[in-house]
Amino acid sequence: MLTTAEALDAVLAATPAAPTETISATSATDRVLHQRVVAERDQPPFDRVMMDGIAIAAADFDGGQRSFKIQSMQAAGDKVLTLKPGHCIEIMTGAVLPQNADSIVPVERLTILNGEAEIEANYEVVKDRFIHPRGSDCGKGAHLLQPGKKISPLDIAIIASAGLTEVDVAADPVMRVISTGNELVPAGEPIEPHQVRMSNGPAIVSLMASHGFQKAEHDHIVDDVDILRERLQQHLEQASVLILSGGVSMGKADYVPAVLAELGVEAMFHRISQRPGKPMWFGKGPNGQLVFALPGNPVSALVCCRQYVIPSLQRSSGLIASPPEFASLAARIVFEPKLTCFQPVKLISSAGGQVLAMPVRTNTSGDFAALSATDGYVELALEQSTFETGTPVILHRWIAR
Repeated sequence: MLTTAEALDAVLAATPAAPTETISATSATDRVLHQRVVAERDQPPFDRVMMDGIAIAAADFDGGQRSFKIQSMQAAGDKVLTLKPGHCIEIMTGAVLPQNADSIVPVERLTILNGEAEIEANYEVVKDRFIHPRGSDCGKGAHLLQPGKKISPLDIAIIASAGLTEVDVAADPVMRVISTGNELVPAGEPIEPHQVRMSNGPAIVSLMASHGFQKAEHDHIVDDVDILRERLQQHLEQASVLILSGGVSMGKADYVPAVLAELGVEAMFHRISQRPGKPMWFGKGPNGQLVFALPGNPVSALVCCRQYVIPSLQRSSGLIASPPEFASLAARIVFEPKLTCFQPVKLISSAGGQVLAMPVRTNTSGDFAALSATDGYVELALEQSTFETGTPVILHRWIAR
């Protein structure tokens, strides 16, 4: 069996780079950028007024002047005015600083009467106060966003400020999530006592979407070799990524690996030294399709999806890898098998600001209901069996941050 690190390395090495597509900037949230975004102009593009009040020349104030005749008003979006000596211009937040002005006095420090603005006693005017200088955020041509950045709502503002209506991003992979098994019945349909509800497929599709991968369609295939072969052939022709759930263990009805081999899918590995998720299978199709065959138990399927499928899709998209995240165990764990343990946890914080991982017990790898109370899982090294409270461990969150 491969170790978890070896399995992930094999998956990432087999993952091709996604092509680039151009989309509307307004629909680019959660997509991975494939271009550099540069500043269209200096930011701010002019000396920007930061307070409502009056604009004056500090030299007039330093010369003893305290009352200023209002020359005119200038709001945000108005063309720049030129200040006359000894006068002031009523100014609004966001406006261009008038020519010859170099100081702003807030409206709260003024008395305005009969067309004159008087500065209150003891207020000290400081040159350049409440002025956001041109280019102080960034200069024209500055690199604002780099390729590999996952676009956030905040980045949409940056893209718009650069004057872009479209951006180049990683093309979304076309995915098929396939549940296998005679026992599975979709929600909403009548169910017999010997059957179970189909839950893995919908959960995997949702997990994909939570990480920004939206083109996942779900299918259910019964445990019939001929039907399995026909449908998997169709999916291999239509999709670049297949994610199967079930049919990969050692039972007589676990047909998936053999059928995939018939269809020309090369097995890269089968079984990983981990719990849950030991029976996982991974291969590559004749046209470069990635095929992940996950165990059928819900906890195993979701852990394997998060541990191997999501990183593969992120690598394909060109996403800049984040450094590992760590947490400290909030309780002692003893795990005897010589396997890497992926332990579901609930995150809490200490009074000192430390992230703590509280183990959440699952009643076997079929207990998916317990996962609702978890934020992710921690990785416990196979070389150890006892992990004391406070041990730092690698944390994998279910949902992207």
